[in-house]
Amino acid sequence: MSQYNTILLASDLSDEAEQVADKAMAVAKANGASLHLIHVIEPLSFAYGGDIPMDFSGIQEEMQKQAEAQMSDFAKRYNINPEHQHIVIGRPESEIHNLVKKLSVDLVVVGSHGRHGIALLLGSTANAVLHGATCDVLAVRVGE
Repeated sequence: MSQYNTILLASDLSDEAEQVADKAMAVAKANGASLHLIHVIEPLSFAYGGDIPMDFSGIQEEMQKQAEAQMSDFAKRYNINPEHQHIVIGRPESEIHNLVKKLSVDLVVVGSHGRHGIALLLGSTANAVLHGATCDVLAVRVGE
């Protein structure tokens, strides 16, 4: 196995995320690697509501605050330093790829639900991260 120096754990901060974090921690520990954590908040669509303009800024700010609180609790359980915690707004796969380049990440660890049928055809975050990655990707099966 390759030596990993910088590992990025991409998390939705759900209960299932612990399975993914446990795997990321084990790989980081085995390689003596630094571990970063990213959570991506998808922006609310301004197209919602048709011709009636709607201001989602308050909702988006509340989502940010909740994500910050969840990430803080999650990161404490895994002893991830605050400077290694990243909350960003955007498309998950794009933001993950951007942080991979910025931090020179060697490995991304992401959860995968192993979808079948139409969900498989539509794709997933794990699939999108894998296909655009410039480093290794470990997809950890969750929820089964």
